[in-house]
Amino acid sequence: MHLKIAMFALLMFISSSVQADWMRFRGPNGSGVSDEKQATPAEWSPQKNLKWKVALPGPGSSSPIIVGDQVFVTCWSGYGMNRNDLGDQKDLKRHLVCLDRKSGKILWDKTVGPVLPEDVYTGMFAEHGYASHTPTSDGKRVYAYFGKSGAVAFDLEGNQLWQTIVGDELDPRRWGSSSSPILYKDLLIVTATAESEAIVALNKETGKEVWRQESSGFNSTWGTPILVNHGDKRTDLVIGVPYEIWGLSPDTGKLRWYCEAMPTETYCSSVIAQNGVVYGIEGRGGGSIAVRANGKGDVTKSHVLWSGRDANRIETPVIYQDRIYFFSRGIANCIDAKTGERIFRGRLEQGDAVAADEREEPAGNRFGGRGGRGGGGFRGSDYSSPIVADGKVYYTSRSGETYVIKAGDKLEQISVNRLTNDNEDFSASPAVSDGDLFIRSDKHLYCVGAKDS
Repeated sequence: MHLKIAMFALLMFISSSVQADWMRFRGPNGSGVSDEKQATPAEWSPQKNLKWKVALPGPGSSSPIIVGDQVFVTCWSGYGMNRNDLGDQKDLKRHLVCLDRKSGKILWDKTVGPVLPEDVYTGMFAEHGYASHTPTSDGKRVYAYFGKSGAVAFDLEGNQLWQTIVGDELDPRRWGSSSSPILYKDLLIVTATAESEAIVALNKETGKEVWRQESSGFNSTWGTPILVNHGDKRTDLVIGVPYEIWGLSPDTGKLRWYCEAMPTETYCSSVIAQNGVVYGIEGRGGGSIAVRANGKGDVTKSHVLWSGRDANRIETPVIYQDRIYFFSRGIANCIDAKTGERIFRGRLEQGDAVAADEREEPAGNRFGGRGGRGGGGFRGSDYSSPIVADGKVYYTSRSGETYVIKAGDKLEQISVNRLTNDNEDFSASPAVSDGDLFIRSDKHLYCVGAKDS
């Protein structure tokens, strides 16, 4: 009997440890929703609820992931650090950085060299740079995708296991790529749209290519695919592409179904799913859609549940308790997942967290130290995606304000918080684990949480 109790306790401990991990872009299956029970902070500042702040080896827009007691994030150095002094592409280095979760101490920093020529650090490419793909992990290894430098696997001690180049083409739009890798069974699935107009599956043990699905339809796609499980029957690999939503077999890459979607020539955000229904809200051209994901062939007439004219930007929406939340140009939006009807729409209050001089300063001037990134105005080009934890929706603007609203049928803003008044670019989505929030800028990684926890 004592052995059974001990085994049960061990299983519960293992379960809680796994549950606390946030091991890919936007956490569990890309949902952005934490299923933990721990309370998460609603307010913070440089003096309040900031556990640690660590300078990173270089800039980046990728999000942090949490694996046990380790935090992983990518960045770059050596080239393109400043629009006014680009340097030499041969000096470009991509970094995978491992930090101690409790202290923020950098445990190891591994670099990967460039495959030349690289995209030039200019225009829209300079809005996010050379480290925009969030890494992923299976709890034993961590996998990073570095565009033309390929997919790379490391063990948790920082030993490189393999590196595979999946494409070396230059993006015709000069926007680069940002889709993050995901794991399925023994496969690492890489969305290499800019590098080869393809989705590629690699054996996660060896890095060898298992399947490749190429299509010109992947051009101008920057979202990360999700897995939609239909019980024991099948799992669909779903991604939004210009004008359509596609469902593929994650085992073979073959197209199973597709539907007409938003009339947009680019698809920047990622789709989300709940109970076998896929939702998309996109920016350029606008539009929203809900489609059942278990179809075959063209399902436009048979599986689309509703469509609307909701407009998102670059960030991915989040669904929680049948409500879809998304943010655009300082406006919080919430629609009913079952009907697509609006629940609320309202402007976020900046509050005292934003310094008065910053309220009046043009957005394009906030990052003069790096050549004025975001000259088009940050309200229209926030990159971070919202997440949900402890019944609260968190959304970080590119200029560094994190808004906290209560999940519900009306807009109830709890707070707006800043971690710094310095010129930092917050383009990554937060990660959450054990009641702590991990928020990354182009200069630092921050851990926010109750200091006595």
